[in-house]
Amino acid sequence: MGAAGVALAAASAHGADASRLASASAMLLFHATAILAGVALLARGLLHGGIGLIAAFGFVIGAALFAGDLTLRQYAGHSLFPYAAPTGGTVMILSWLAVTLAAVVAKR
Repeated sequence: MGAAGVALAAASAHGADASRLASASAMLLFHATAILAGVALLARGLLHGGIGLIAAFGFVIGAALFAGDLTLRQYAGHSLFPYAAPTGGTVMILSWLAVTLAAVVAKR
């Protein structure tokens, strides 16, 4: 998924009615594999243990917020809580930064 795809996924996810969930769903599936990859890298010692674990939990929490909010908006017509999807997206971005930090610290 290129930069345009990510931008489209973010735009559709944060829309008022969340009617275009296909691209947002693809982004969530990508992050689901990131969770598995992060755990695998932790098990092999390629990520710093504590920071990598925080990143993995961040992906889980961020994806849960993001997916929960989108699901409620799509099927029930209301939000999980105000700005739940953007909060989940921000947590996932911070988790990517934590993965990067964990990889750098593990290399030292």
